[in-house]
Amino acid sequence: MTITSSVQNSENFVFRFLRLSLISTLANMTVPLAGLIDAIFLGHIDNIKMLAGVTLATIIFDYLYRILQSLRDSTSAITAHALGSSRQQEEILLAILQGGFVALVVGLVILLLQYPLQILGFAILNGTPDIETQGMIYFQARIWGAPAVLLIYVLTGWYLGQKQQRTVLIMSLVGVASNAMLDYGMIVRLGWGAFGAGIATALSQYIALSVALVGVCLQIKWSKLQQVSSLVLRWKALKKILALSGNITVRFLVLISAYAIFTNFSATQGNLTLSSNGLLLQWILVGAFAIHGIRLTSQTFIGSFASKGADELVLKSLYLSMLTSIPIVFGFAVLPLFFPVKMFRLLTNHTELYPIMQETLIWLFPFLLALASASMLEGYFIGLKRGVTLRNAALAAFIVMYLPISITARYLENVNLLWASLVVYMVGTAIYLARCVLAERVFQQTVDTPPDESRSILTKV
Repeated sequence: MTITSSVQNSENFVFRFLRLSLISTLANMTVPLAGLIDAIFLGHIDNIKMLAGVTLATIIFDYLYRILQSLRDSTSAITAHALGSSRQQEEILLAILQGGFVALVVGLVILLLQYPLQILGFAILNGTPDIETQGMIYFQARIWGAPAVLLIYVLTGWYLGQKQQRTVLIMSLVGVASNAMLDYGMIVRLGWGAFGAGIATALSQYIALSVALVGVCLQIKWSKLQQVSSLVLRWKALKKILALSGNITVRFLVLISAYAIFTNFSATQGNLTLSSNGLLLQWILVGAFAIHGIRLTSQTFIGSFASKGADELVLKSLYLSMLTSIPIVFGFAVLPLFFPVKMFRLLTNHTELYPIMQETLIWLFPFLLALASASMLEGYFIGLKRGVTLRNAALAAFIVMYLPISITARYLENVNLLWASLVVYMVGTAIYLARCVLAERVFQQTVDTPPDESRSILTKV
């Protein structure tokens, strides 16, 4: 009887993990689809400078938005741990109020500083005046979606922390569908080019946010809102989310810096190299977000199990996430090798880009495989709220492994060496994190902070 029950529980766990991973993956893939849709519409316009300009401008948004995905991950981890709290409803409500407050403040600051951010961003990037002009047009339109993007990150983390992937999928599908329709109307029908792509993306983000907020209003306990709201601005209440978000932000900043350097160094090798690398990177990012969908599910399970002291299930979640990510790697890396022309035609009708894209396709598989390994290990540490380990791994791989190779590729003007630098960065991150798991046995520790700081803040008030 005990053996049968154990087997059934194991099967139920695997089934739930795979089901939620599938939903989370589909939802997460819609995030880079916004950029890919912009690139596809602009890639079929005769003026290739629009595509190149948007590619450069996207680097700035990568810094502004992707480094702030820490709001999603920290909210997800804190919400997952709250599921095991004795005051579960209050802790879950506090998580969304804290995260929403931080997101709204940061989003408004970005809007206030949009002009200096634009000047600084394009001063750092390398592009011809015509390309930078198109990039600035795109930037000035899309920047108005900043508050919506950051609030969506928090709401996504809140839903994922409660294993409500379906809600995330619905709001994501609404966002990407509205973006595609607005792109078609503003780029193809109205001929607004880069400006149309930017404003379409910003508007679609507010549409997705409205869907997410409806779900929140239907779920939260309004009777507890006043009590919990008084804790939002207290330092002890903000300390946990700010500390975890800060370390995860450093990790995202380093990762996006690697992508930005890659794109910037591509620009020094000419418009063709910049455009072809930019399109392939967009394809990779769709695969990466699919992989990250599994990671989001894994870190949610890990956080929930860790709060209950179920160490065996914590490790099982890590192993299962790695196995689940393998089919995605093969799908996004191997299929293009067999059907390259179809992939190229999907991305652009500029045939002059095809030779460079064909030459660099070989890097898709090693990059995505290394990325999957690193991502699952990162989800493990996020679930345990060990942000310091993530920060150190990212910095070590970036400084020791990525920078020397990428700088060498820049001066040799070697596009393959440039791709190799990204692969090595991911490999270095994975090795660092794997050694931490094996050497420190961190699965027995559930938080970064000392025990007296990890208890529910509500129990202290």
